[in-house]
Amino acid sequence: MVTLPVVGQVSRKDPLDSQRRARRSRRPNRYHHGDLPRALLDAALDIVETEGTEALTLRATARLAGVSQTAPYRHFVNKEAILAAVAEEGFRVLMAAMAHAAAAFADSPLERLRAVGLAYVIFATNHSSHFRVMFGREMADRSASTALRQVATNTFNVVVDVIADCQRAGLVRSEEPAADLALTAWSTVHGLSALLVDGVLDRSVAEVAEMVTRDLFFGLGARQG
Repeated sequence: MVTLPVVGQVSRKDPLDSQRRARRSRRPNRYHHGDLPRALLDAALDIVETEGTEALTLRATARLAGVSQTAPYRHFVNKEAILAAVAEEGFRVLMAAMAHAAAAFADSPLERLRAVGLAYVIFATNHSSHFRVMFGREMADRSASTALRQVATNTFNVVVDVIADCQRAGLVRSEEPAADLALTAWSTVHGLSALLVDGVLDRSVAEVAEMVTRDLFFGLGARQG
């Protein structure tokens, strides 16, 4: 019988925390720092957070950032372009968070798998605006952005690689491709994240994330003869 290890606390250090705090304290007419793309991305995230993706327009983004209505076009040709930039940033932060969580458990593939799942849920709940854009209808077709498509693929491959390590260790069944099992794992953790982000569950993030990542393993575990 395989004993499921208890994963230690995953680091919640958030590289976008300072940006989010600055975003929330900035007034629309206070754009002075000279980093226009960052100001526009922050404004776009604020709009998604408070009004939803549907309310996002370049005009609304410019107004919130405190710049002229034509200023966003220096960097983003349309709404889809700024959404792609938000999504790309989100995937980069998510990938880094999962890789960091996995590195903490270098000697245990199973603990790495659970740590990656926990990091995913923590990212989603800490960055709900990024999360909604990354997986919203507007970004379902990523063909228009090579960079976004590549970083999304690389992020998914973090899960594939960890599951492949579990297969080699005999902890996860090996008769199915690692990518197929990764899709199952990702779908489960993503579904939980969406429920938490939308406020459907009234249980703590840590509680349900630990439960789901634990039970997910028993669904993927090697079949006993």
